[in-house]
Amino acid sequence: MKLTISTSPHIHGGGSTRSVMAWVLIALLPAGVWSVIMFGLRAAVVIAAATAAAVCTEYLLNRIFKKSFTLGDLSAAVTGVLIGYNMPPQVPLFIPIAASVFAIAVVKWSFGGLGANWMNPALAGRVFVFFSWGAGMTQWTLPRFGSAADAVSAATALGGVKTALTNLPPSVHGPMELLAGSGMPVSYMDLFLGRVPGSLGEISALLLILGGLLLCVLRIANWEIPVFYIASFALLIWIFDGYSYGGGMFSGDVLFHLLSGGLMLGAWFMATDLVTSPLLRGGRIIFGIGCGLMTFVIRVFGSLPEGVSLAIIFMNILTPLIDRYMTPKRYGKHK
Repeated sequence: MKLTISTSPHIHGGGSTRSVMAWVLIALLPAGVWSVIMFGLRAAVVIAAATAAAVCTEYLLNRIFKKSFTLGDLSAAVTGVLIGYNMPPQVPLFIPIAASVFAIAVVKWSFGGLGANWMNPALAGRVFVFFSWGAGMTQWTLPRFGSAADAVSAATALGGVKTALTNLPPSVHGPMELLAGSGMPVSYMDLFLGRVPGSLGEISALLLILGGLLLCVLRIANWEIPVFYIASFALLIWIFDGYSYGGGMFSGDVLFHLLSGGLMLGAWFMATDLVTSPLLRGGRIIFGIGCGLMTFVIRVFGSLPEGVSLAIIFMNILTPLIDRYMTPKRYGKHK
């Protein structure tokens, strides 16, 4: 969606694109450091490969099309870091590189560059490589301190639940019991602190929440999208997810679903993308609720264990429509 300037009056903001992106990188940094602590230097290599590929692609396209130099706005670096955060620790390096090239060249530049893309480039890159090289995108490893030991194959919490649900024992009444019974005992604290297998940027809900709150306090991100995204998703899980385990309404395990998978990364850092989300508060509330609804439907009823990326992309597509119908009419003009 291309940004346009409405009629006056205007309020001047002192922030530049570079400063906004710099703060996003700062907010993402603690989660990245924690992923290196938990998975070793391989995590840093994956993030660096994705970021370098995004920056190099941006530079080459600047030179090829003789556009103004855009590396300084740091948007390509943010895209690369987010793609790295969406990767498993042992992913083959060509996959994050391919995701970054696709994100910058196809999704961002083919529509005119920053401010003109209608879809979040990092999410589009992740979805592209997930459906192209699914096996490489599901090479999960158990977190550990240090990097001397060999990688250990494992499933994510959501993946373990989705697999185990096909043979649900009658005595199991929730995802935590199901994981324990399938040989993957985890606690809520493990999920909260990131002591479970997962993508590099989704293993610590605590650090992602703190980073997202920082952006909201600085007014770099709008609070409506993450709050209504998380709240609507949690409400739907609480009401309906109990049926998956033979229970009734209002028995879903909200904590498990909030702390598992990419919900926190998506809600705080990807759904809030200023270019691909609605401009007005009412539109942002609708956007957040739509993301929560779509994530719930895909995660609970779909064949995939996770639905954050597809949910946000779906709502990105609807953003122009939301903006159109949420924009107040001019005085004296009928809609």
